Amino acid sequence: MSNLDLKPAPTPCGGREDVTARPVHELLRAKSVPLGESTVVRRLLPSMGRRMIGAWCFVDHYGPDDIADRPGMQVAPHPHMGLQTVSWLHDGEVLHRDSLGSLQTVRPRELGLMTSGRAIAHSEESPREHARLLHGAQLWVALPDAHRQTAPTWEHHTELPRVHGGGLDATVILGELDGARSPGTAFTPIVGADVTLAAGASARLPVEPDFEYAALTMSGEAEVDGVRLAPGSLLYLGCGRRELPLRADTDSAFMLLGGEPFEEHLVMWWNFVGRSHEEIAQARTDWTTGTRFGTVHGYAGARLPAPELPPVALKPRGRVR
Repeated sequence: MSNLDLKPAPTPCGGREDVTARPVHELLRAKSVPLGESTVVRRLLPSMGRRMIGAWCFVDHYGPDDIADRPGMQVAPHPHMGLQTVSWLHDGEVLHRDSLGSLQTVRPRELGLMTSGRAIAHSEESPREHARLLHGAQLWVALPDAHRQTAPTWEHHTELPRVHGGGLDATVILGELDGARSPGTAFTPIVGADVTLAAGASARLPVEPDFEYAALTMSGEAEVDGVRLAPGSLLYLGCGRRELPLRADTDSAFMLLGGEPFEEHLVMWWNFVGRSHEEIAQARTDWTTGTRFGTVHGYAGARLPAPELPPVALKPRGRVR
């Protein structure tokens, strides 16, 4: 998924300055952002109050939207660098194409994982014949310096491990949770899980005290560590827990996102994660001139043009120039 802001603000992120070493309850507000012709997403990360959660650096939640008589998601070819994209659906389908030649329909509870590495381009769209509802999340994971120049890859996993107990059923999307590990490639200590709670459920989910966590409510009103969350809410939880109390009065679902705090300082602009203004500027030039990122074949439409760079130099947090 692309950041379609026409004037995207540079976002310095990473480092441990904002990491809360103790358990907290910090509710992050969403920003509504139009995505393509008929989809509006709730952008929850990065926000004014929080830039990253572990290596998670971007979170969009969308739907459930009735797209029976609409085109649904239509995101034209666009580039990525220095990150992974995680596609996760509760309803509907998304057709993924990329410059590696991948063509894959991602369906509910299947993991679509794209590692951009040094450079990739892709598009995402609802198939011409699609389900009535579209509901899901699109997330980005920042790549550490040791792996950000890796070759781009696409992974599609239909079978993912699960954790059960106390009315809880958790699907491990990325990383590891309570001994269950996702087959998706991860480059940092991280976890992403889709947690469903049956009506009347009460459970305690083991977590890592050195990880920071957040909960994104997908449906229902799950109660996470005593805080009841409406759909589309993102609750930052900080670090320092060994277990997370959960309960629900009605059937509910939320995504648990966490990881070891990301120590490196980054700058994120448009669809790029880099370390300097020069690196971001070169990526924009390469996309504009048609080099490096490759070509996405089969999408019925033009690719996304790159926005203009801001008039000031992009600087990672903590870097003095």
